Amino acid sequence: MAFRLAPIAASEGFRLEAHDSVGSTNALALDHARAGDPGKLWVVSKKQESGRGRRGRVWATPEGNLAATLLLVPGGELRLAATLGFVAGLALADALDAVVPKGRIAVALDGASEGRNRFELKWPNDVLASGAKLAGILLESTMLEGGSFAVAIGIGVNVVAYPEDLPYPATSLQALGAACNAETLFLALSDAWSENARMWDDGRGLDAIRKRWLARAAGLGGEVAVRIDGNVVRGVFETIDEDCRFVIRDDEGSVLTIAAGDVHFGAVASARV
Repeated sequence: MAFRLAPIAASEGFRLEAHDSVGSTNALALDHARAGDPGKLWVVSKKQESGRGRRGRVWATPEGNLAATLLLVPGGELRLAATLGFVAGLALADALDAVVPKGRIAVALDGASEGRNRFELKWPNDVLASGAKLAGILLESTMLEGGSFAVAIGIGVNVVAYPEDLPYPATSLQALGAACNAETLFLALSDAWSENARMWDDGRGLDAIRKRWLARAAGLGGEVAVRIDGNVVRGVFETIDEDCRFVIRDDEGSVLTIAAGDVHFGAVASARV
């Protein structure tokens, strides 16, 4: 089966560039932007040789997993475009719900939530299943001539394999008993992106996106530890604010708003991470 766009995505002017193998779908998409590509381009592959995660970490995409990057050249502020990561998380969770048979996956995040959703969103950019990392999202941007900018929204999903040498649990759809390939998942993702992007509405619908995201949030109301530049802050995960920053209440009752950091839940949050 070949990669293809959902009909609604094609009708909205999205384009598709599929590869058997790439270095990095994000890097390739940004190269296209610098060469003048107008955006609305999906760059996809089932194998990625030099993928990246947050903070420069390696994100491996062996044969059969999904590496997908959506290149956009949006108007408006770069600060607002950064919230597209939350749109991507929702789109991927919706796509997974659509292609994975119900009852095949139960979410249980180390005591931090009741598992209301089969697929949960971990701030700022992970998708979890059964409490383990199933997918990661990475936004990268580049400035263009004339003062505009391009954004590459990279989405990596463990479809058939997952790394086993990580300091946190990881999993794949295959390990969870879901018979879904990368092509089928991408078809659903391209459809779900269109729906969630319409809700986002160039940032005007960010509050609706925020509310939808919170309904899928991992660890909401539970104990959390956030590592920020080598320091660890602990408290209870209360919400994300109007700019989608992480909000916790510490043991002294103070409310802290966090723009970037590594989040740990449950028993890990209780330990000295």
